[in-house]
Amino acid sequence: MRTDSSPGTLPAREHLPAGDAGTPVLDVVIPVYNEEKDLQPCVLRLHDHLKRTFPYAFRITIADNASTDTTPQVSRRLEAELPEVRAFRLEQKGRGRALRTVWSASDAPILAYMDVDLSTDLNALLPLVAPLISGHSDLAIGSRLSRSSRVVRGAKREFISRSYNLILRGSLQARFSDAQCGFKAIRRDVAQVLLPLIEDTGWFFDTEMLVLAERAGLRIHEVPVDWVDDPNSTVHIVKTATDDLKGVWRVGKALASGSLPLDRIARPFGDDPRDREIKDVPKGLARQLVGFCVVGALSTLFYLLLYSGFRVFTGSQIANALALLVSAIANTAANRRLTFGVRGRGGAVRHQAQGLVVFGIGLALTSGSLAALNAASSNPAHSTELAVLIAANLAATVLRFLLFRAWVFPDRRDADATVVASHLPVANPSSPTYSMAQPGHYGPLPQRPVTGDAPHHPYDTTQFRAGEAADGSWRDATMQLQPVRPHDTDSRDSR
Repeated sequence: MRTDSSPGTLPAREHLPAGDAGTPVLDVVIPVYNEEKDLQPCVLRLHDHLKRTFPYAFRITIADNASTDTTPQVSRRLEAELPEVRAFRLEQKGRGRALRTVWSASDAPILAYMDVDLSTDLNALLPLVAPLISGHSDLAIGSRLSRSSRVVRGAKREFISRSYNLILRGSLQARFSDAQCGFKAIRRDVAQVLLPLIEDTGWFFDTEMLVLAERAGLRIHEVPVDWVDDPNSTVHIVKTATDDLKGVWRVGKALASGSLPLDRIARPFGDDPRDREIKDVPKGLARQLVGFCVVGALSTLFYLLLYSGFRVFTGSQIANALALLVSAIANTAANRRLTFGVRGRGGAVRHQAQGLVVFGIGLALTSGSLAALNAASSNPAHSTELAVLIAANLAATVLRFLLFRAWVFPDRRDADATVVASHLPVANPSSPTYSMAQPGHYGPLPQRPVTGDAPHHPYDTTQFRAGEAADGSWRDATMQLQPVRPHDTDSRDSR
């Protein structure tokens, strides 16, 4: 889907090239709140697993959500003991806030997160991130509801989880199977443009991210997982469920109104290099034809009902003109939204004006057909009038589709290709991150620069260097994190 105000789309996915291990390929974030008992065993277990099984450089980031126990001290101790571990502290609660803040600052091309209890079997971690590394998918999620998953949990949580996913399927037409599993990953280039569109800072963050990604046409890879419920989970089920339902309503309302610029995160059709070499091939023609036919059939029925109603009070020509005018306005609006995927109010008046021109052509065809019928028969039957109008409308429909596609709603993706990355932040040439000079292409992994004895911090972009201490250490750098969105400082968020 697209809008008139679109700055462009994401470039095609690319396989991350092998290179030096200076910058981690994977950054696993563990959001925690008052987890002083479970944090160290969790991090040690995850670190050992990645050391033994993961073929790329990695990082584990502990995102402390304003813990009031000794979790910050445990985090700093782990950071000092393990080179691959980093600690972040945020002074506000919210799992979504923690993920967005750390993911937005990370230099790793693959970003993941998992719950601190490690309920998910870690053997699923490599299958989770492999499709993102290869360029096959944009996001990846663990699914406890897949047929091949093996799950151990109580009936209450099982019922809540399945009910929630049914609500998502019924209200937001979600096709992914498990929105709440704390085991997800995303490509960094996707996160850069997707995260600013997500409003939630709590538990609904995952669902909102997946719904927007799916509606934008991004590919979501699902991995069946083995999962064992943590009986000591501190999640407040009632409050979380209430907030999630509010989030479903908010996102559903935004999708219905077309206020979300989802085209900014759309991928081009076909990521195979051979597909990109093919020129002048119409994109989405089959889907547009199906949508246009459905809208056309409904519009024709609507037109015939209007014509029959108006015919009771006036002559055939006036009834035809009025019925065609009303149905044409409705037809243009429906095709704009459903067939050609234009969202928002931008250009709506121009589209309706162009639609009225197309309407004029249809009026000429149908009026001419009625005139010819009346010339041939002084008092034609009503059924004959309807048959002639149906035939004339079929001819007008073919011409209408061609005009809509080529003139009223032309595909501007090719024209916007030169501004694919115009909405992305300007990269710092000296920053130890993947090069984005070529859209969709990551440069080789650079070595992390080391100055003197000061350790390199993975998040030392320009906007975060204000947190650097005078001695060059980064112990308290996370205290200086700026919110990604203005409402991230909302003190009303209790999570």
